[in-house]
Amino acid sequence: MNKIVALIALKAVFLGALATGVALSMSGCNTMQGLGKDVSKLGDKIEQKADEKKKY
Repeated sequence: MNKIVALIALKAVFLGALATGVALSMSGCNTMQGLGKDVSKLGDKIEQKADEKKKY
């Protein structure tokens, strides 16, 4: 019984932390346009790193 309660509590803490992280990251972008720019920059960086690792 205590293991079940501990698992439920762990899930609640994890989901709370996840929700907080999402809320904080979204507050950095004032608009959806800003979010789009952020995602685009992230994609560019990932693509750049992938190009650096190519072996041809």
